[in-house]
Amino acid sequence: MTAEQQEREATLPDRVRHVVQRARALGGRGTLLPALHAVQAELGHVPDEAVDVLAAEFNLSRADVHGVLTFYPDFRRTPGGRVPVTVCLAEACRAVGAERLVADVEERLGARLGTATADGAVQLDEVFCLGNCALGPSASVAGRVVGRATADRVARAVEQAVEQAVGRTPVTGP
Repeated sequence: MTAEQQEREATLPDRVRHVVQRARALGGRGTLLPALHAVQAELGHVPDEAVDVLAAEFNLSRADVHGVLTFYPDFRRTPGGRVPVTVCLAEACRAVGAERLVADVEERLGARLGTATADGAVQLDEVFCLGNCALGPSASVAGRVVGRATADRVARAVEQAVEQAVGRTPVTGP
Protein backbone atom coordinates (compact mmCIF):
# COMPACT_ATOMS: atom_id res chain seq x y z
CA MET A 1 0.00 0.00 0.00
CA THR A 2 1.39 3.38 -0.99
CA ALA A 3 1.75 6.26 1.46
CA GLU A 4 -1.04 8.09 -0.40
CA GLN A 5 -3.41 5.12 0.00
CA GLN A 6 -2.54 4.84 3.70
CA GLU A 7 -3.25 8.54 4.21
CA ARG A 8 -6.64 8.26 2.48
CA GLU A 9 -7.62 5.31 4.65
CA ALA A 10 -6.43 6.88 7.91
CA THR A 11 -9.04 7.91 10.45
CA LEU A 12 -9.85 11.59 10.84
CA PRO A 13 -7.99 11.88 14.17
CA ASP A 14 -4.92 10.24 12.59
CA ARG A 15 -5.09 12.63 9.63
CA VAL A 16 -5.35 15.62 11.99
CA ARG A 17 -2.38 14.38 14.06
CA HIS A 18 -0.35 14.06 10.86
CA VAL A 19 -1.25 17.62 9.87
CA VAL A 20 -0.26 18.84 13.35
CA GLN A 21 3.13 17.12 13.01
CA ARG A 22 3.71 18.90 9.71
CA ALA A 23 2.73 22.27 11.28
CA ARG A 24 5.07 21.68 14.21
CA ALA A 25 7.91 20.93 11.83
CA LEU A 26 7.68 24.56 10.73
CA GLY A 27 8.76 25.48 14.25
CA GLY A 28 8.19 28.70 16.10
CA ARG A 29 5.51 29.72 18.54
CA GLY A 30 1.82 29.69 17.89
CA THR A 31 1.50 26.66 15.67
CA LEU A 32 -2.24 26.31 16.37
CA LEU A 33 -3.17 28.76 13.58
CA PRO A 34 -0.99 27.04 10.96
CA ALA A 35 -2.38 23.70 12.13
CA LEU A 36 -5.98 24.94 11.77
CA HIS A 37 -5.20 26.22 8.27
CA ALA A 38 -3.55 22.91 7.39
CA VAL A 39 -6.49 20.88 8.74
CA GLN A 40 -8.91 22.98 6.72
CA ALA A 41 -6.75 22.61 3.59
CA GLU A 42 -6.65 18.84 4.12
CA LEU A 43 -10.30 18.24 5.06
CA GLY A 44 -12.06 21.25 3.54
CA HIS A 45 -13.24 22.36 6.99
CA VAL A 46 -12.39 21.93 10.69
CA PRO A 47 -14.88 19.40 12.10
CA ASP A 48 -15.65 19.01 15.82
CA GLU A 49 -13.64 15.79 15.94
CA ALA A 50 -10.56 17.73 14.79
CA VAL A 51 -11.06 20.28 17.57
CA ASP A 52 -10.76 17.49 20.15
CA VAL A 53 -7.54 16.20 18.57
CA LEU A 54 -6.04 19.70 18.25
CA ALA A 55 -6.82 20.46 21.88
CA ALA A 56 -5.08 17.26 22.98
CA GLU A 57 -2.09 17.78 20.67
CA PHE A 58 -1.49 21.37 21.81
CA ASN A 59 -2.39 20.75 25.46
CA LEU A 60 -5.19 23.29 25.25
CA SER A 61 -8.80 23.14 26.32
CA ARG A 62 -11.41 22.42 23.69
CA ALA A 63 -12.78 25.91 24.46
CA ASP A 64 -9.41 27.51 23.65
CA VAL A 65 -9.28 25.84 20.23
CA HIS A 66 -12.96 26.60 19.62
CA GLY A 67 -12.34 30.26 20.51
CA VAL A 68 -9.57 30.60 17.94
CA LEU A 69 -11.55 28.67 15.35
CA THR A 70 -14.66 30.83 15.69
CA PHE A 71 -12.79 34.14 16.02
CA TYR A 72 -11.36 34.00 12.49
CA PRO A 73 -13.94 34.04 9.69
CA ASP A 74 -11.64 32.14 7.32
CA PHE A 75 -12.22 28.86 9.15
CA ARG A 76 -15.18 26.65 8.26
CA ARG A 77 -16.90 24.33 10.70
CA THR A 78 -18.84 22.57 7.95
CA PRO A 79 -17.79 21.58 4.43
CA GLY A 80 -18.01 24.30 1.81
CA GLY A 81 -17.61 24.24 -1.93
CA ARG A 82 -14.35 22.89 -3.33
CA VAL A 83 -13.46 26.10 -5.21
CA PRO A 84 -13.55 29.23 -3.02
CA VAL A 85 -14.82 32.44 -4.61
CA THR A 86 -14.76 35.65 -2.60
CA VAL A 87 -15.98 39.08 -3.59
CA CYS A 88 -14.51 42.13 -1.86
CA LEU A 89 -17.11 44.28 -0.13
CA ALA A 90 -14.77 46.84 1.41
CA GLU A 91 -15.49 50.52 0.81
CA ALA A 92 -13.19 51.01 -2.18
CA CYS A 93 -14.75 48.08 -4.05
CA ARG A 94 -18.28 49.06 -3.04
CA ALA A 95 -17.65 52.52 -4.50
CA VAL A 96 -17.00 50.98 -7.92
CA GLY A 97 -19.80 48.41 -8.07
CA ALA A 98 -19.04 45.47 -5.75
CA GLU A 99 -22.68 45.14 -4.66
CA ARG A 100 -23.80 44.83 -8.29
CA LEU A 101 -20.99 42.32 -8.87
CA VAL A 102 -22.22 40.20 -5.94
CA ALA A 103 -25.77 40.19 -7.32
CA ASP A 104 -24.54 39.22 -10.79
CA VAL A 105 -22.20 36.49 -9.51
CA GLU A 106 -24.92 35.09 -7.24
CA GLU A 107 -27.24 34.89 -10.23
CA ARG A 108 -24.61 33.27 -12.47
CA LEU A 109 -23.58 30.68 -9.88
CA GLY A 110 -27.00 30.07 -8.39
CA ALA A 111 -25.57 30.53 -4.89
CA ARG A 112 -25.90 33.28 -2.31
CA LEU A 113 -23.03 34.74 -0.28
CA GLY A 114 -22.05 32.29 2.44
CA THR A 115 -23.28 29.24 0.54
CA ALA A 116 -22.06 26.68 -1.97
CA THR A 117 -23.49 25.83 -5.35
CA ALA A 118 -25.96 22.94 -5.38
CA ASP A 119 -23.28 20.55 -6.66
CA GLY A 120 -20.79 21.64 -3.98
CA ALA A 121 -18.23 22.74 -6.56
CA VAL A 122 -18.09 26.46 -5.66
CA GLN A 123 -18.27 28.30 -2.34
CA LEU A 124 -19.23 31.99 -2.56
CA ASP A 125 -18.21 34.29 0.28
CA GLU A 126 -17.53 37.93 0.99
CA VAL A 127 -14.21 39.35 2.08
CA PHE A 128 -13.30 42.79 3.33
CA CYS A 129 -10.27 43.72 1.25
CA LEU A 130 -8.14 41.73 -1.11
CA GLY A 131 -5.50 44.47 -1.23
CA ASN A 132 -6.40 45.28 -4.82
CA CYS A 133 -8.26 48.53 -4.19
CA ALA A 134 -6.94 50.36 -7.27
CA LEU A 135 -8.44 47.69 -9.53
CA GLY A 136 -11.82 47.25 -7.86
CA PRO A 137 -14.22 45.73 -7.76
CA SER A 138 -12.13 42.70 -6.92
CA ALA A 139 -12.84 39.04 -6.44
CA SER A 140 -10.73 36.01 -5.72
CA VAL A 141 -11.23 32.62 -7.36
CA ALA A 142 -9.28 29.71 -5.88
CA GLY A 143 -6.77 32.17 -4.44
CA ARG A 144 -6.24 34.15 -7.67
CA VAL A 145 -7.30 37.79 -7.54
CA VAL A 146 -9.49 39.10 -10.35
CA GLY A 147 -9.24 42.89 -10.65
CA ARG A 148 -11.85 45.07 -12.36
CA ALA A 149 -14.06 42.05 -11.88
CA THR A 150 -17.23 41.53 -13.83
CA ALA A 151 -19.60 38.57 -13.62
CA ASP A 152 -18.18 37.33 -16.94
CA ARG A 153 -14.56 37.52 -15.77
CA VAL A 154 -15.39 35.80 -12.49
CA ALA A 155 -17.42 33.11 -14.32
CA ARG A 156 -14.49 32.39 -16.66
CA ALA A 157 -12.10 32.11 -13.70
CA VAL A 158 -14.57 29.84 -11.89
CA GLU A 159 -14.90 27.58 -14.92
CA GLN A 160 -11.13 27.19 -15.14
CA ALA A 161 -10.74 26.58 -11.40
CA VAL A 162 -13.57 24.05 -11.23
CA GLU A 163 -12.24 22.25 -14.28
CA GLN A 164 -8.86 21.93 -12.55
CA ALA A 165 -10.29 20.98 -9.16
CA VAL A 166 -13.16 18.75 -10.18
CA GLY A 167 -12.44 17.89 -13.78
CA ARG A 168 -15.62 19.29 -15.30
CA THR A 169 -17.13 22.58 -16.34
CA PRO A 170 -19.81 24.03 -14.02
CA VAL A 171 -22.99 25.71 -15.13
CA THR A 172 -22.35 29.45 -14.76
CA GLY A 173 -25.48 30.92 -16.22
CA PRO A 174 -26.80 31.72 -19.66
